[in-house]
Amino acid sequence: MLVKDIFSQALTAVLTQPLRASLIVLAMSIGISSVTILTALGESARLYVVNEFESLGTHLLIILPGRNETTGGQPPIFGETPRDLTLEDAEAVAASPYIAATAPVSVGSAPVSIFGLERESSILGSTAALRSVRHLDMAQGRFLPKIDIDKAVPVCVIGQTIKAELFAGKQVLGQWLRINDRRFQIIGVLAEQGQSIGVGLDEVVIVPVASAQILFNNHSLFRLLAEAKSKQAMYQAEEHIRKIIKQRHEGEDDITIITQDSVVRTFDDILTALTLTVTSIASISLLVAGVLVMNVMLVSVTQRTAEIGLLKALGATRSQLQWLFLAEAAILSLAGALLGMLLGKLILVLIQTVYADFPLVLPLWALFAAVAVAVFTGILFGVLPARKAADLDPIMALSKR
Repeated sequence: MLVKDIFSQALTAVLTQPLRASLIVLAMSIGISSVTILTALGESARLYVVNEFESLGTHLLIILPGRNETTGGQPPIFGETPRDLTLEDAEAVAASPYIAATAPVSVGSAPVSIFGLERESSILGSTAALRSVRHLDMAQGRFLPKIDIDKAVPVCVIGQTIKAELFAGKQVLGQWLRINDRRFQIIGVLAEQGQSIGVGLDEVVIVPVASAQILFNNHSLFRLLAEAKSKQAMYQAEEHIRKIIKQRHEGEDDITIITQDSVVRTFDDILTALTLTVTSIASISLLVAGVLVMNVMLVSVTQRTAEIGLLKALGATRSQLQWLFLAEAAILSLAGALLGMLLGKLILVLIQTVYADFPLVLPLWALFAAVAVAVFTGILFGVLPARKAADLDPIMALSKR
């Protein structure tokens, strides 16, 4: 019996038992679609988070006041910081030879109003360097001017949502926007930025950092963004910044420095592990499908005893009979894998339709892995029925006919 004869015989056996074949294919397809969907969701979540952090800028270091050991929590959200970051700290860090640019950040919330319209908005105080550090694009006008860091100037840059809600087609540049009890002239409009680490940059108003500190009567910085001159200079920059701040804070190491690489790497590791975990859980359904394949094929062997006896009487070897049943299991598993991938793809399209903003991707390796695992599972659980068929005595098998 040639290889093509084995597959031809196995295919004929599958087609002559449509109900049995349908049950195996359905069970296998459910397992494959589960693995496909969960792998796609996990991989998409990982890529989304990694891309969000990479969009912050290249070679970025985030300096926060306080440390876990001194605040009792993640600075600066929880706990009191012994010393605040100040504009003078930002200037000292900017003088480091490893730093290309620094952008001090002061944040707050305040009502903004114009033309009788008013809305609550996030106010972001920073400098002209923020544009290069965060890779911000402009739609109209210009960004904050390059002025001394401690100089308060009544100018602002607004996001696309602020423009749409307060101006509605009116001229934007040159208008005076009221923030709290102060007025700021609009000199630029950001291009659409979307969400970045949960912050909607389309809804912010950016003013000079000194102006923001006057608005909120607060002389400390929320955080300090620094861009290293190169990826190789990241670690030297981190050490130098820590040394500079320690000297300025009476010898106390009271800041937390987060590097972009470490954040991306940490989230990448966590979400990769999460993806593998949920995929492993979904693989249990493949195990169940494999058990079903074994049971149904054991029944098939019992029903086809006379056929097996006849094949042995005609000269089929034990090995050929084993391969005959293994080929049947492989064909059924492959059909289940293909149907499962189709179902999984359809469900992913539906999810993408509902959550259009979430970039849903199905990695190519997941498709190949799903097919390989399905065929392997089918063959593995088909070994026992195949051996049972191969071990049948031809005379006994024919006598049962």
